[in-house]
Amino acid sequence: MRFIDVTRPLSSTMLVYPGDLRPTFSQQEQGQYLISDFHMSTHTGTHIDAPSHYLRSGTTIDTIPLAYLIGKCRVLDVCSAGSAITADHLRGRVGGVERLLLKTSFSGSDRFTEYYPCLTADAAQFIIKTGIHCIGIDSPSIESYHCDGAVHRELLGNDCIVIELLDLSFVREGEYDMVALPLRLKGLDGSPARVVLWNQEE
Repeated sequence: MRFIDVTRPLSSTMLVYPGDLRPTFSQQEQGQYLISDFHMSTHTGTHIDAPSHYLRSGTTIDTIPLAYLIGKCRVLDVCSAGSAITADHLRGRVGGVERLLLKTSFSGSDRFTEYYPCLTADAAQFIIKTGIHCIGIDSPSIESYHCDGAVHRELLGNDCIVIELLDLSFVREGEYDMVALPLRLKGLDGSPARVVLWNQEE
């Protein structure tokens, strides 16, 4: 098996969304052992959005179905789409898919830009109609920087969990198995996650 870690490393110098808390870390020697403290947002780095992130009555991160985050997935290369990923970029390419990860032109970038690739409203609606229960993207957000939350509400309000800021720079389009596990943070709106793909060695 070939395992591929598509999680961005957490560090004090990593890319953060404007307005989000930059993560801080400290270490202390405690005689025979070392212990570390860290302080960060629930949406730091590669992370999962729970429905409660945008919906007051939404499911929290500790209660979302793990079945949505574990299983077969498809990585779809939409680098040519530019900053607006529309339904036309997905149509005919996601049949039978329950978990979808979008590789965009932002792959490998470590500097924030307001014009990162994201879904349009019609793409979000198409994803829901297709029956996808998990959508991931390698840009800072599934929705545009100048947004009103409509894309998040469309997805999260219709049983589709969102993963953001993946690292798909070295992943080819194709079929994989996926595990994306958030911390079990009781009652919270999201969590950093470790996301791993694998397939058979070629």
